[in-house]
Amino acid sequence: MSAATTRHQTAPTGALDPLPTHPDEKSDALTAPLAPPASPAGTTVTAERAPAYRLTQLESLESEAVHIIREVVAEFERPVLLFSGGKDSVVMLHLAAKAFWPAPVPFPLLHVDTGHNFPEVLEYRDTTVARLGARLEVASVQDYLDDGRLLERADGTRNPLQTQPLLDAITGHKFDAVFGGGRRDEEKARAKERVISLRDEFGQWDPRNQRPELWNLYNGRHRPGEHVRAFPLSNWTELDIWRYIAAEKIDLPSLYYAHEREVFERDGMLLAVGPYSQPRNDAEAANVRTETVRYRTVGDMSCTGAVESTSYTVDDVITEVAATRITERGATRADDRISEAAMEDRKKEGYF
Repeated sequence: MSAATTRHQTAPTGALDPLPTHPDEKSDALTAPLAPPASPAGTTVTAERAPAYRLTQLESLESEAVHIIREVVAEFERPVLLFSGGKDSVVMLHLAAKAFWPAPVPFPLLHVDTGHNFPEVLEYRDTTVARLGARLEVASVQDYLDDGRLLERADGTRNPLQTQPLLDAITGHKFDAVFGGGRRDEEKARAKERVISLRDEFGQWDPRNQRPELWNLYNGRHRPGEHVRAFPLSNWTELDIWRYIAAEKIDLPSLYYAHEREVFERDGMLLAVGPYSQPRNDAEAANVRTETVRYRTVGDMSCTGAVESTSYTVDDVITEVAATRITERGATRADDRISEAAMEDRKKEGYF
């Protein structure tokens, strides 16, 4: 038996390149280095490796959020993004724009307007929508009050009145997935949320009827009439939001930075003096003063408090937030203090 025949018979099964039939013939399979050459005795050879590519924390969060947004758009027929002009919804819209750039954002925006919003925020909302060329749908609480579908609350707060206009807008436009900017660090009820959170045919949330989400696999299956809420920022913190705003140079409404404003104190919070928030008694009226403040979160003027601050820039805010030990909702939202389970009760009714 020839040497060539012997080589063919002993070649490993699955070899892709035939071995040469003559010793003088050369083959890439034989001449290519199969292993690094042995080092001389007593010496050590260190192989050069390409540097490992690792994402930073912010890049990981951004990548996860973009993945969630794209996944929802691929799986659902009529998604919509809740956009109020607050910092979380601004970051979420920024991520959506990056996810589909250079194409436009492929879904409309929805704002549930209480009629008691800060003018600076509404101006920012309209400017941003025009800049992106997006379609904005507005569900107005005032319309519901005018025709009697809702009644004004005794305390004047309208945030709890947003639920019915929101659910009607979802039903009327047949939205089957609604993006929200909720974060798990904000409040204990939101900490229970899945990234893809199922709502029943009445728009209500049952924390016991949620799907497991293993290995970033999201189950968006739902029956006709049901829909899901999607939370791309679930794993972000307030500090992450501000660091991302700094990194991406995202503009925000001016009230997020320190400015002078006439305020009065109620229940340990500084409320702005304005058409929708006035002192209720002599003690509050006597306490009206001008302070340098900023807002950590934005909602109804009648229930959103300011904090004393000298943070005029993004870097100042990052330093301030890094040192705080209470969430923005816990510190500045009166509507979350109605009861111990105020947020969870509203979520079960269909609120975000």
